[in-house]
Amino acid sequence: MIFTTYKFVLLFLPTVLVVYYVFNHFKWFSLSKFWLIIASFFFYSQGTPDFFPFFMGSVFANYMVGITLSRMNPEQKVQRKILCTLGILGNVALLGYYKYTDFFIENANAIFGTDFTLQHIILPIGISFFTFQLIAYIVDSYRGLTKDYNILDYLLFITFFPQLIVGPIVHHSEMVCQFENEDNLRLKPENLSFGLFLFAIGAAKKMFLADTMSTDAQLFFDGVDSLKKIPMLSSWYYSLEYAVAYYFDLSGYADMAIGMGWMFNIKIPENFNSPLKARDFQDYWKRWHMTLSRFLGDYIFRNVYRKGVKYRNYYVATMVTFFVSGFWHGSGWNFVVWGIINGALVCIASWMNRKKIHIPVVPAVFFTLVFVTITRALFVSTDLTQAWHVIRSMFNISYLYGNADVSRWVQIGTFFSDNLHNIIMVACSLLWSWFLPNSTQIASTFRRTRISVVLTIVLLGACILNMDKVVQFLYFQF
Repeated sequence: MIFTTYKFVLLFLPTVLVVYYVFNHFKWFSLSKFWLIIASFFFYSQGTPDFFPFFMGSVFANYMVGITLSRMNPEQKVQRKILCTLGILGNVALLGYYKYTDFFIENANAIFGTDFTLQHIILPIGISFFTFQLIAYIVDSYRGLTKDYNILDYLLFITFFPQLIVGPIVHHSEMVCQFENEDNLRLKPENLSFGLFLFAIGAAKKMFLADTMSTDAQLFFDGVDSLKKIPMLSSWYYSLEYAVAYYFDLSGYADMAIGMGWMFNIKIPENFNSPLKARDFQDYWKRWHMTLSRFLGDYIFRNVYRKGVKYRNYYVATMVTFFVSGFWHGSGWNFVVWGIINGALVCIASWMNRKKIHIPVVPAVFFTLVFVTITRALFVSTDLTQAWHVIRSMFNISYLYGNADVSRWVQIGTFFSDNLHNIIMVACSLLWSWFLPNSTQIASTFRRTRISVVLTIVLLGACILNMDKVVQFLYFQF
C-alpha cells in the first residue's frame, strides 16, 4: 500500500487514527497498541502477501532471541555469543535468499561455467530496512543495552507502518520509550496539525517533483543500451535529474513518515538534512539517509575501526562500511562499485578536512553535486556496462546533443529547447533544496495558523486530485 493512493489517504490512515484515539480516550491503551500493530501488519501484507508469514515469523523469532539474550546470565559469554551470532545469521540469510540469490547464481555461472537457473525471486518490500532494525535489536540485546520489552511495544517498534517500508531506520532505544509513555497516547491537536502539514509537503514533493523527474530520467536510461553514442548533455542532465528525483522521492517519503509519526505523537528521527547543500562527501553522508549512516556507523564502522591499529584505521573502516552499504543497496556489481567510490570520496574529504584544505562554499557545493550526479548514474544503471556507457559519454565533448554536424551552440540550444519544461523543474527543485527550509527547520518554527491550515488543505487537495497516477517510491526496489 503506497502512501500516495486514495486507499491509504482516504480510508486506511483516517480509520487507523480514529480507532486508535477512540481506544485511548477510554484508556484502553493495550487495545489501542494492539490495534496499531494489527493495522501495521495489514499495511505490510498488502505489499507482499506471499512473504507476510515469513515476515511475522522473523519478527517474533527475533523477539525471542532478544529477550533470551537480555535474560541470560552475563557470565554465559559463549552461549550468549553463539545465540547472538545465530540471530544475526538468520536475518542475513533471509535477506540474502530474497535479495542476492540470483546475484550469486549469475556470478557462479560466469566464474565456473555452470548453467544454474536464475530463480527470479520477488524482493519483499522493506526487507532491507527492517532487517537492519532487527539486527540492531539483537546486537544491543547481546550488549545488554535493551530491557525486557513488552511484546506490544516491541512489535510497534518494528512494525509501526509509517517507517516500515522505506525507513527512516529507527532504533529501539528511541521508539519503545515513546510507545511506553502514556502521555503520547492522548490526542494532541498541535501534533496532528503539524503531522498533516508535513505529510502534505512530503506528498507534494513526491508526486509533483520526484515522480515527474524520475519517470523522465528512467525513459533515458531505458533507451541507453540501444544508443551507440550518447549525447554528453543528455548523460549529465538525466543523471542529475535522477539524483535530484531520488532526493525528493526519499525525503518526501521521510516527510510523510515523520508527519504520520507526529499524528500518533511519535517522533520518528530525521533522515535528510539538505544533503544537496553538502560541501564534500563526508558532509553529504552526514546529511543523506542519516538513519542508514547511523546504523552503518554504530554496527559496521565501530566494529572495524581501532584507533592506532594500522589495518583498522579510519580509512579502512570507512571503505569496509561503504562496501557493505553498496552491497546492501542492491544485488549488482554497480552497487558495490558505487559504495566503493562513495567510500573513497568520503576518505578524500576526511583527509582534506584533516589537512585543513578548504574550498569556497559555492565551488565546493558544485563539485559535490557533480560527483553525486556521476555516482547516481552508476546507481540507477542496470549494470556496470550501462553505467560505463553513460559515464564515459559525460566526458565526450565531441558530441553534445542532436546533430553532431552542427555547431556546439546549436546543439546546446536544441537541447534546452527539447527539454525546457523539465530543466525548469530540476532548476526549481535545486533552488528549493538550497534556499528553502527543510523539514527539520520547518518543525522548529511551526505554529498552527490559518496559513498553515490553508496550505495543508491546498497541497493535500492537489495531491488527492492527482492520485490516479501512482508511481512507486524509488527505494521500494531495495
